[in-house]
Amino acid sequence: MSASELKNQGNKLFAARKYDDAIACYTKAIIKNPNTAPFFTNRALCHLKLRQWERVHQDCQRALDLDRSWVKGHFFMGQAFVEQSLYDEAIAALKKAHELAKEQKLNFGDDITNALRVAKKRRWNVIEEKRIKQEIELQSYLNRLIKEDKERRLEALKEDNGMAENEDVESLCEEASKRISEVNSLFSQLDERRKKRDVPDCLCGKISFEIMRDPVITPCGITYDKKDIIEHLQRVGHFDPVTRTDLTQEQLIPNFSLKEVIDAYLEENPWAEEY
Repeated sequence: MSASELKNQGNKLFAARKYDDAIACYTKAIIKNPNTAPFFTNRALCHLKLRQWERVHQDCQRALDLDRSWVKGHFFMGQAFVEQSLYDEAIAALKKAHELAKEQKLNFGDDITNALRVAKKRRWNVIEEKRIKQEIELQSYLNRLIKEDKERRLEALKEDNGMAENEDVESLCEEASKRISEVNSLFSQLDERRKKRDVPDCLCGKISFEIMRDPVITPCGITYDKKDIIEHLQRVGHFDPVTRTDLTQEQLIPNFSLKEVIDAYLEENPWAEEY
């Protein structure tokens, strides 16, 4: 059986979700022809389905050693990085896949952009969790400093007067309680603001689901981020992805009103730049 026939058999087994059997076929095809990048990424996709991340990396790297412009090599590797919580590496690989697919005018639908969006969101969540932990530690540290300062000042009163006056003690305790309350109130406000950190849907593109930077409106009244809709028109087809009506790049009109709203929102919510 030729390498091509083995690959085709592997494709049929993959479609039947018999991933281990498909891997065996692709492996035999690789033995017969070790210089064909698609054989390695076909096998890598099976490993993805089986959650065998290291093997995904190995096969994708071998495919990319043969062809650095092979989109699936970067795409599948990026997906494996996401599952391993290696988000910076995932974003780099997926961005490369996206750029190459665009250059080669390949139609991956929204698969790559969706994977990139997931990687960015998960990275943001990790960063946000780290920030929250740091804020909790800082809040505890400040409260402890205030309490320690109160105790030192009470000790100083006792040393000066032999015995601290009740009024002085009450005043110190009230002052410390007030300072602790102010610190906790500040962190409570931060927490409340964080809970409201949801970008309004009207500011997000309908293709990438990320906040738009250059909104344009179609004749049907649908607003998209310019780079996303142009990419759709070039790679998928000349139609509106929502209404499915005919659409060309020349029909896109800048949505200046929404652009002003987005710019104002980002100025007031700088965290959204990282989201």
